[in-house]
Amino acid sequence: MTTTTPARTDRDGVLARTALHPSLSAPLLDTMNFLNEVTLRYPQAISFAPGRPYEGDFDVARVPGYIETYLDHLRGRGHSEERVRTALYQYGETAGQIRDIVARMLEVDEDLTVDPASVVVTVGCQEAVLLTLRALFTGPEDVLLVDSPAYVGITGAAGLLDIPVVPVPGTPDGPSPEGLERTVREIEASGRRARCLYVVPDCSNPTGVSMRREARTALLDAAARLDLLLLEDNPYGVFSRVRRPTLKSLDTERRVVYLGSFAKTAFPGARVGFVVADQLVAGADGRPPGLLAHELAKVKSMVTVNTPTLSQAAVAGLLLQNGGGLRAANEASARHYQSTMRCLRDTLAAELPPGAPESGGVRWNDPDGGFFLTLDVPFEADEAALDVSAEKYGVIWTPMRHFHLDDAGDRQIRLSCSYLTTDRAAEGATRLARFVKDRAASNG
Repeated sequence: MTTTTPARTDRDGVLARTALHPSLSAPLLDTMNFLNEVTLRYPQAISFAPGRPYEGDFDVARVPGYIETYLDHLRGRGHSEERVRTALYQYGETAGQIRDIVARMLEVDEDLTVDPASVVVTVGCQEAVLLTLRALFTGPEDVLLVDSPAYVGITGAAGLLDIPVVPVPGTPDGPSPEGLERTVREIEASGRRARCLYVVPDCSNPTGVSMRREARTALLDAAARLDLLLLEDNPYGVFSRVRRPTLKSLDTERRVVYLGSFAKTAFPGARVGFVVADQLVAGADGRPPGLLAHELAKVKSMVTVNTPTLSQAAVAGLLLQNGGGLRAANEASARHYQSTMRCLRDTLAAELPPGAPESGGVRWNDPDGGFFLTLDVPFEADEAALDVSAEKYGVIWTPMRHFHLDDAGDRQIRLSCSYLTTDRAAEGATRLARFVKDRAASNG
């Protein structure tokens, strides 16, 4: 006789933890809440934790103009006032009503030509991730690979969908091709299938690493050899000092599903992302093949129904006002992020000079753009250390252990300088260096 766990443990309506999905008990899902709580507990501390765009260039007065620009665009295409009103007020197409404008942006910004029919406009990139994972993974034998350390949004989404995740060893140049092949072979030997690899090739979250062009072509070659799909997430590419081709633009076999977001390049509050899924799916009952994008739209219809038309209108208007792209419109932001990152590194170098006794075991990388930098420290960088750093030194950072699926990263921290001015970044780096030196001395 089998028994089931009761949904409630008492008459007050308290649910048993075991009655909820197991992923809700995973420490990973507490990461964002923890960081928000730390920031709220220590409001005077300088925070290198949030991966948020700089607000200095935000202008509330521009938003109505973006929307009006998009409405004028529809009128210019011959839409009646009734259709224009419907486009703004009604639910809209499930796959999105600005797909052609998104496709044009990719052509302008990334030299990437895509069929608008292969685009699905989503509620942030996180929905694009969820839709793609739900469509591609059929059961527990399908495994998701991630470049390790990995963005918590991908591993958290996989956990909610009961998708097993296996890390691929990362290098200063992206995922190791040898490590990827070895990992895939080990998965196959266990009777499972490596379905796809998630990777952020430009200014990665959390490491800040960017892949050289040669590494990108090598990864595509490995994916073809191993019969893998690649999930390319590219929210930071426009902020890099070096412009490199996307994996998708180098893709000749439709192996890359391209994930994008307007959160960093436009404004997060709109919550608009997209996915390019031009892979062909065999038709049923002898019908011709269709696009994977059409399958993702089916999933979306049961998740969010559609992406808010008001948000789509604001983003589309911003694109239309900037010649169809956002790379040029973000040049000032890119300079700001690069300047703040340079200030952060220069201050760390002055406070923790290489070769000095107090700098032993302290190293950091040199990203060519984006929001993030990785710092190695000679002590365990856990939540207890973060509390001390925030309370006594007035500086907040993110433990890198949150981005690993194993016990790696225990002596690393992620620093995000995107939200700060250069002055605040310099002061924060000075406080951080003081904390690092004191913590290292007390552990030594």
